Amino acid sequence: MSEVVPRWDAIDDGELILDGCKGQRVIMANFDDIQCALANREPGILPADRRRLAAVALILRKGTVGLEILFIERARHAGDPWSGDLGFPGGKVEAEDADPRFAAERETREEIGLDLRCARYLGRLDEIVGATLPVRVTCFVYGVVEEVEPHLNEEVHDAFWVRLADLVDPGRHVEVPVRFTGKILRRPAIRLPQPGIPVLWGLTYRLVTQFLKVLNEPICSGP
Repeated sequence: MSEVVPRWDAIDDGELILDGCKGQRVIMANFDDIQCALANREPGILPADRRRLAAVALILRKGTVGLEILFIERARHAGDPWSGDLGFPGGKVEAEDADPRFAAERETREEIGLDLRCARYLGRLDEIVGATLPVRVTCFVYGVVEEVEPHLNEEVHDAFWVRLADLVDPGRHVEVPVRFTGKILRRPAIRLPQPGIPVLWGLTYRLVTQFLKVLNEPICSGP
């Protein structure tokens, strides 16, 4: 494995610190700052095409030592290209869904039993497209304040929280060989602290790194 050094770092007391503009440093450790940072940018929306549209939810909570993100490990199913991979709750946007955000919330209820209509909506990220499969993914960001007890359906093997401080740890950023659709690919990834789970790579890795770069933007000024 070769190490991939990211543009951010973390400190040990649970506060996330990121490199800011012109060498300054920014702390973004609450929902207000994140909502403001997302509101101050226009999310990239790709033109409609023949790619399958999917929507996912990036869910945050305040942990004992800073903010944490909820990940799922997908169950292993033959014929599923993402079988056993790590990701966010979400899935295909169906014809009956009002919009992609509705689809992300519906899929989250179905997969882990969490009703995001009761959560705080913080904003959305830029749409991304699959590098191998024809899929276009939009990601919506939420914050939860109440205790979350996931109730997993047959599509999900596990659900767990990861600290932002672990996601920005340079020692966890690597480049690894991964198997996808029968091919061995070499991709950037993050080794998460939970033992015995796959590395975080692919579409979800790209959404996580995009989110971390948003956190790198200046915090909004108060009134």
